[in-house]
Amino acid sequence: MQNFRNYFEILGVEQDASPAQIKQAFRQQARKYHPDLNPGDKAAEEQFKLLGEAYEVLSDPERRSQYEQYSSFWQQKGFRQRVGKFSFKDIDFSDLGDFNSFIDQLLNRREEPARNNGRPADSASEPRPPSRQGDASRTASQAKASNRRDAEATLTVPLERAYVGGQERIRLEDGRAIEVDMPPGMVTGQRIRLKGQGMSGGNLYLRIAVETHPFFKLVDNDIFCRMPITPSEAAAGSNITVPTLDGPVQMNVPPGVQAGKRLRLAGRGFPIGRDRRGDQIMEVEIVMPLKLSDRERQLYEELRSVETFDPRADLLQSWQPVSR
Repeated sequence: MQNFRNYFEILGVEQDASPAQIKQAFRQQARKYHPDLNPGDKAAEEQFKLLGEAYEVLSDPERRSQYEQYSSFWQQKGFRQRVGKFSFKDIDFSDLGDFNSFIDQLLNRREEPARNNGRPADSASEPRPPSRQGDASRTASQAKASNRRDAEATLTVPLERAYVGGQERIRLEDGRAIEVDMPPGMVTGQRIRLKGQGMSGGNLYLRIAVETHPFFKLVDNDIFCRMPITPSEAAAGSNITVPTLDGPVQMNVPPGVQAGKRLRLAGRGFPIGRDRRGDQIMEVEIVMPLKLSDRERQLYEELRSVETFDPRADLLQSWQPVSR
């Protein structure tokens, strides 16, 4: 269901939490996100408002019971049907499909009365019914607009999918499934607006979350990874095949490359605008074989007998034993 908020999760308590536990959780969270301690932080301010709304509902036994029955009716995850002290058998929860409307009614929120020339309208006077078809159309349009609700949803995508974009089928909490043309180069935290896909014609905002990749790591617009190579490839240089988001490509490893050296593939990262891309940066990791065949061992021993490089030469020359 769009706009649904799990107040137990917001406060960080279980559904069977006692009033004392709910109060304690609210105080702890409220101190953390209080606007006085987070000046200018809009995210903290919004979280503080959510905490207040959650506490206002769950701290009142009757409101809490109605909230739980409503959530169970709509089969929200984590809510189980149970009989409480307060029963609302006469309420048709299907008439309250929009969660925001349900909460507004539950908390007795009312809109400010309409004003005429800066003064409150006369509440005792009957509203004048529309006398013309144009007036009726405007009234219906205004009523429809007042019911519009923006909705938010999180879309988690693999890194490869975030890179290429394309058609994505998304199933929303209210059961709808929509096809969305996602842009290439999506990043975590990005918001994508889908006009008219929210509640009653409102907008739907998709929050993008890119999954952690086992090999690649996105930093700004560059792709970082660690590239394992063999000792012989590091010593003599080699042309190796490396994975990229575009598929495997060939890359030259220079002779004598050291562990920790960063090699760059220009233009193999994430998009920057329409015409540019970041780079793929690979940190060299020299990996020793765990097992050697007889022939490999023989060749390593021959190499050791003829090699002139001694990585400990400077260390031994500079070291002097302490005289006793």
